[in-house]
Amino acid sequence: QVQLVESGGGSVQAGGSLRLSCEASGSDRSLYAMGWYRLSSEKEREFVAAIISGGLQKYGESVKGRFTITREDAKNTIYLHMNALTPEDTAVYYCTGYRAYVAKWDEYDYWGQGTQVTVSS
Repeated sequence: QVQLVESGGGSVQAGGSLRLSCEASGSDRSLYAMGWYRLSSEKEREFVAAIISGGLQKYGESVKGRFTITREDAKNTIYLHMNALTPEDTAVYYCTGYRAYVAKWDEYDYWGQGTQVTVSS
């Protein structure tokens, strides 16, 4: 089993930046990939970003060029660096974990409890 714990959410004004963190722990914490999804009251669940163990990064269309996902293997931690935030980025952000290759990023095996990001105009 793997536990994912997010941190770093908060409130920021439009144009600002935030960094989210997600630490993996447990007996099987060496995951094939980790990533982020977000969910808001106005939108369906949306893929944000993912990073595969070899370093390959994938991004959702709405965050390309603004968000960057990185990983720190020594800490079993990934980060989501969010820049140029807009009110449309307001959501609960969930960390996701993948044990193996998936055809779709919504086929995650593990997810965290979520962290709220609020962007005001």
